[in-house]
Amino acid sequence: MNQTLSPAQLAAYFDRIGYTGPQQATSETLHALHRLHPQVIPFENLDSLLGRTPRLDLASVFAKLVSGRRGGYCYEHNLLFRAVLDTLGFNTTGLAARVVWNDPTAIPPRTHMTLLVETPDETWLADVGFGSMTLSAPLLFDAGREQATPHEPFRLNLIERGDFLLQVKLGDAWRPIYRFDLEPQLPADYAMANHYVSTYPESIFLNHLIVARVMPGQRQTLFDTTLSQRGETESKRELASAEELRRVLQDTFGLALPGQDFDTHGKTSAGALDAVLERIVRSSTSIMSTSS
Repeated sequence: MNQTLSPAQLAAYFDRIGYTGPQQATSETLHALHRLHPQVIPFENLDSLLGRTPRLDLASVFAKLVSGRRGGYCYEHNLLFRAVLDTLGFNTTGLAARVVWNDPTAIPPRTHMTLLVETPDETWLADVGFGSMTLSAPLLFDAGREQATPHEPFRLNLIERGDFLLQVKLGDAWRPIYRFDLEPQLPADYAMANHYVSTYPESIFLNHLIVARVMPGQRQTLFDTTLSQRGETESKRELASAEELRRVLQDTFGLALPGQDFDTHGKTSAGALDAVLERIVRSSTSIMSTSS
């Protein structure tokens, strides 16, 4: 059974993303929510870097992303977004995808959560939690059709074994993002994948700081110490200190960072986060020194 929000929680979510429009389960409502959510609630993996496996029960996700004014990664974003849609009367299905962003020939485990959403007349792919390439609009489930969004064009292709491939058009080239089938996923499936990506030693979420926000006309991304802005123009700059990283997390991405509550290792969250940011800076400085 899908989870829903209370009236007070739904109102708090709308306030968090700045939504004041209709609450009917229509494609117009879906598009408006899908546009606003990733503008306000960033993608981020701070908990994994702090040695914590994010909790996926709805109360915890709501407390973190809405009340706590933090961000999260795919499970947190799309579980919250799904609960909002289900509360409004949409029919949703949770799916799982294999990320092929770095290697289109690979068949990695299904570690990404995405959503199938039905409105009275159409079926859509919705995904508000894919980091630097998060969709800024839902896509019609129409294989082979190039679809405009407020940012890049995307398309879904039907490939072998009944899988679908999500692609983005960057310049004149189509680049693969992830592949998936239509098998519905249960909470246990996401719990297993969540444990894997937040504890597997080689997981990107344990080894790199990744923060992303979809802004009107541009994308903002932080990968370790590299802050990128991509839109009509592109820019990059390197952050040189943990203090500068913290400031960008707060000011550029709008994150409320951990305060003085204690983590499981007896350190304050603020102190633990500063230690992680300092490690990220040292690692990036070492890599740049080696490559120069």
